[in-house]
Formats: sequence, C-alpha cells, structure tokens
Amino acid sequence: MYLSLQDCIDMSDLTEEEILAIAEHEDLSEILALELGSYLVHTPRGEKRIKRMIQDDIKHAQEQGDHRRSRLLKSVLRHYLEHHATLMEP
Repeated sequence: MYLSLQDCIDMSDLTEEEILAIAEHEDLSEILALELGSYLVHTPRGEKRIKRMIQDDIKHAQEQGDHRRSRLLKSVLRHYLEHHATLMEP
C-alpha cells in the first residue's frame, strides 16, 4: 500500500496552503515542506516557527506588491492561528 501526497497532507495537521507557505518560505518542494511542517506543528516552538514563516511570506508578498498573494496568505495565517491553540495563548 502506498500513501499519496494527499494522504500525507491529511495526516500532517496542516492544510495544503499552510504546507505551500512553508515550501515558499524555506524554498522546499511540497513533500519536504510537508515533512518539515508535520514535525514542527507538534511542538509549541515549531508552531510559532510556522507562524513566523507565514508572516514572513505575507511581508514578502506585500514588498513585491503582490496583494492577491498577501490576502491569500493572511487567510492561511488566520486559519492556522484558529487551529493551533498554543499560538493563541499570551
């Protein structure tokens, strides 16, 4: 039995968009970003690192004048924050 990319995404506790943001930030393929993200998302420190990656991607999109990408990434960040409770703590 083989796992598809979608199977791996489904098991990662991240959305595909969150994984793609990690891939963009770290200049990785989607599968490597999935592996990194899946590891990071299971620790409070790693969750914060993913949050910073997405925030960096937003900043980069804004600097490039890519407002569409910036809006998309803000939506990704909002979803990420809503689903990772330790990030909402003070």
